[in-house]
Amino acid sequence: MKFGICVASSFVLLTALACSKAPSTETIETVTPESVEKIVETIDPTVKKLIDASLKSTHAYDITESLTTEIGPRLAGSEAEARARKWAEEKFLALGFSNVKTEAFVIEGWERGIESAAIVSPYPQQLYVTSLGGSVATPEAGITAPVAFFESFEALKNAPEGGLDGKIVYITGKMEKAINGAGYGPANMKRRSGATEAAKRGAVAVLIRSVGTDSHRFPHTGQMRYGDEKKIPIGAVSAPDADQLDRIFASGKDVEISLTMTPKAVGQQTSGNVVGEIVGSEKPEEIIVIGAHLDSWDLGTGAIDDGAGVGIVMGAAKVLMESGLKPKRTIRVVLFGSEEVGLLGARAYAEQHANELDQHFVATESDFGAERVYSIQAGAGDANINLTKEMAPHFKSLGIEFVEGVTTGGPDIIPMAAAGVPAIRLNQDGTDYFDLHHTPDDTFDKIDPDAMAQNVAAYTIFIWLASETDKKFREE
Repeated sequence: MKFGICVASSFVLLTALACSKAPSTETIETVTPESVEKIVETIDPTVKKLIDASLKSTHAYDITESLTTEIGPRLAGSEAEARARKWAEEKFLALGFSNVKTEAFVIEGWERGIESAAIVSPYPQQLYVTSLGGSVATPEAGITAPVAFFESFEALKNAPEGGLDGKIVYITGKMEKAINGAGYGPANMKRRSGATEAAKRGAVAVLIRSVGTDSHRFPHTGQMRYGDEKKIPIGAVSAPDADQLDRIFASGKDVEISLTMTPKAVGQQTSGNVVGEIVGSEKPEEIIVIGAHLDSWDLGTGAIDDGAGVGIVMGAAKVLMESGLKPKRTIRVVLFGSEEVGLLGARAYAEQHANELDQHFVATESDFGAERVYSIQAGAGDANINLTKEMAPHFKSLGIEFVEGVTTGGPDIIPMAAAGVPAIRLNQDGTDYFDLHHTPDDTFDKIDPDAMAQNVAAYTIFIWLASETDKKFREE
């Protein structure tokens, strides 16, 4: 019977969540078949139907497999990203979405080149390195220079200006794992601003410990930013290579490194957001946005970041279509372009839809991998918090609880949220997300289809509940 399947599936999901890592401040209740059955008995029949259909569906998994296999890496502004937009339009149409279109915008393109690094002395050996997105190149012959060690970005920032003339700056500092990825912001400072701070002090190049939590010999790329200082090249070395450098510096030895990187700016390129809709049956002008980003970095195939999100949001909308239910409000699925290089698609969307943002009922994004959703979180405002809390019990059978705190809904929702669009977030377990993030190891085989199905269930019931409520997330 369907009821039995729903209970069993929910028990598996809740048990898996209870066994996963969580912050020490959170307490996860013991899960028993009886407690799950009690929850399921109280679920609204329509919500139960959608959960059951979502847990059986393979749409998200199939969509993600298609994207990562048929397109592969999708660097912002590249020919591959253009093929991904065409793929997305065709996939939307094949799945039965309405009003399918690409909304183009222009970005400054960048391409990776040759990448090599090696310790010249005291112990000659190769290092695994990758350029950071937006970095300038070294001279064609490379750079060979003594290395200045900094234990953290803060240590570099606090160093006096000058004194590093002709040196390569190396910044270490490990990122801590957390279910919500809390370690990413602090660890990312060296990636984002390391080149600017090093240039202020006369350095000729920068190497950083990769911003990640793995111990694999894969360097993590990601976007960097230049300030007003001279532009110098910046790359990231893998965690084991960073460990090697840390040990050498701890021994008191001087280090010299050779570095060659040949990325280049390629001028203005076309990017775009791809949109598909389920048009609302009663209030079509009121828009519920669920999004993910279509682009990826070029080292892996962009499965975790963010092919999984593409599959989840498209898959959830498809499950709702197949249910026969007719949402009152329009469900708009947005696949954002050029997220990785500065939320450029998100900014373009907010600008291009500025005259209708007041009709955006609520927005959220799936962009944190494919592990299970463990909580639902509201954006700013009492109306949003109250309505999200009211909806939260419908998610309990999936192991999802309401958590306090204000969300912006996901990276690509930030510009909309800043313009007043209400946001919520279905928070995924990101404990291991940064093991794969922005590396060659971000590939389709890392996705757990059962965990992905739980995500689909969460998004499906959210868009249904949001489409039917008589209340509002937005303050009156």
